[in-house]
Amino acid sequence: MVRGVRLEIRGLCHCYGGRDVLRDLDLEIVPGEFVAVVGRSGSGKTTLLRLLAGLESPTYGAILQDGSPLSGLNRRARLMFQDARLLPWDRVAGNVGLGLPADRAGRVSWALEQVGLEDRAEDWPRTLSGGQQQRVALARALAGSPGLLLLDEPLGALDALTRIEMQALVAQVWQASGFTVVLVTHDVEEAVTLADRVIIVDQGRIASETQIHLPRPRRRDSPHYAGLAEQILARILTKNSETFC
Repeated sequence: MVRGVRLEIRGLCHCYGGRDVLRDLDLEIVPGEFVAVVGRSGSGKTTLLRLLAGLESPTYGAILQDGSPLSGLNRRARLMFQDARLLPWDRVAGNVGLGLPADRAGRVSWALEQVGLEDRAEDWPRTLSGGQQQRVALARALAGSPGLLLLDEPLGALDALTRIEMQALVAQVWQASGFTVVLVTHDVEEAVTLADRVIIVDQGRIASETQIHLPRPRRRDSPHYAGLAEQILARILTKNSETFC
């Protein structure tokens, strides 16, 4: 089992073009925790993921990973986007193994098995459905043995049924592997389905946090489930509608 990282975010601020996207943000995430970040468009959610991935550096504040300041590209993290971003000129196995050293080639077969695509290793990406392409993207992330999986609306472009199937798959591989997850989503029900804790970001700050004490797998027809989703959505809708780029 992969050990998830511990994250400590202290006084995090980030600016674009003179505008504050994140403002004095403080957050702690324990190893193996699944945290969902929701909020209006432009509230700073994706910027937070980019900072955790080491793709950008904070304007002010600090990010500590397992007690050490994060500097440069985060080698323990893998980032999964809304689109699969597969290389069309390489086969499925090649896409999953992208960037892996030769001595870790066995991780490709393992990762494809985790997402149920072990029989598609030699296929071209164009022959796969949208849901299958996202499974390949998830396998690529898993092959790198992440301590931190960062999910930026990875299921947003899928149809409703495929999205539910992918949610179940993400929950399954997370529980089996033990890595830490930070999910950015606009779908409140998706957040309640997957997360241990749901954080609302508004105008670059954490506006509220909700612990999700529901047994897994989560039942969408549960009154408690519906109540939590409604409560979180109401909090988002009542926040100031001012946004930041």
